[in-house]
Amino acid sequence: MKLTALQRQAPEPAVALTVGLLQAIGADDFAGLLLRAIGAVLPVSHCTVFALRSSGRVERVSTASAVGEVASLTAVEYMRLGFDQQDSNMVWLARRKPSKALQLWIGHQLANEVANENYRRVCYGETGIRERLSLLAVFPDGYRVAFNLYRNFSYPDYGVEDIDWLSQHSTVIAMAVMRHVELTRRPMAEHPLQDQLMTKLSGRERQLITHVLSGLTTKETALEMGISATTALTYRYRAFQHLGVSSHRELLVLLGASISRSSRRKRTHTSGL
Repeated sequence: MKLTALQRQAPEPAVALTVGLLQAIGADDFAGLLLRAIGAVLPVSHCTVFALRSSGRVERVSTASAVGEVASLTAVEYMRLGFDQQDSNMVWLARRKPSKALQLWIGHQLANEVANENYRRVCYGETGIRERLSLLAVFPDGYRVAFNLYRNFSYPDYGVEDIDWLSQHSTVIAMAVMRHVELTRRPMAEHPLQDQLMTKLSGRERQLITHVLSGLTTKETALEMGISATTALTYRYRAFQHLGVSSHRELLVLLGASISRSSRRKRTHTSGL
């Protein structure tokens, strides 16, 4: 066997982006790693990733700032004050119907174009944000994502070349975001006792319980699964029967106890090393 030593060289920008995306997938600091990977070519001050489920529920996937925690703190206020209902990205995405293929768009918005005065003040004015460049994605399963890159007044205006760059790399960025969501959305199956409990359920029952445990109502779960509310209630009833519980509270107590016992055993074992 003949081996050839490889010389370490600085990767091409496209390769560096791909490496950065791979490192970000599944990481706690997902948006921060994306900001670092993209920043070498497309410098930005903030990065946020928001998702819109087919049920209409908005969730924050990840946020990051070039300096400090401004993006994360602002995202908390964005959700708390219901600005997702005012956000042009989310309003537009909610109207889009999924198709068999991934759909992608580029959105650009200046701060002074935000109609709601309070939203504009909290999310743009107080943080010094001048504009937002967004990659909007609608996946075949109905999941929608807004990948946002912000620039404050210390950065130059977005130009045609910036929009072209994001457009050229839109597919790989969107797929990285979706893969991250898929990996980090795994609910309670991390614990052996819960694995055992969940195996008592059929595939659709397990799917319903997973959505319920993530915080969705039965109605929202029905929309997410593409079934009627009556069918969702049937799956819920059967799942509760198989798990030996009669209410959502009992379900949380049962699975919560599984986590607690598992965690306690792990801590006890670790302390004895």
